[in-house]
Amino acid sequence: MDSTMLYVVLIVLVSTGGWLINNWIRARHGYPIENEWSGTTTREDPEAGRKLDFLAADNARLLAKVSRLEERIAVLERIVTDPANRTAQEIDALR
Repeated sequence: MDSTMLYVVLIVLVSTGGWLINNWIRARHGYPIENEWSGTTTREDPEAGRKLDFLAADNARLLAKVSRLEERIAVLERIVTDPANRTAQEIDALR
């Protein structure tokens, strides 16, 4: 192997090593990793699915609570706007 071939092999090895080290550092610190086809791969959060399920359940619970509160407000609005004699009967019925 002559010296020109040795230089070519060293350049390829140094370039590949630099690319590997660069991607290792980027992956370690959470940056997207570039692949050889100009695409990127992002870091996946292993807890993301569990967090999403928790947020969906919490959202459903809050929506149910808002619906109940809207129903109660509608009853209060009806009591406030109805005539006095009917209102007293409804208040007594609620007790």
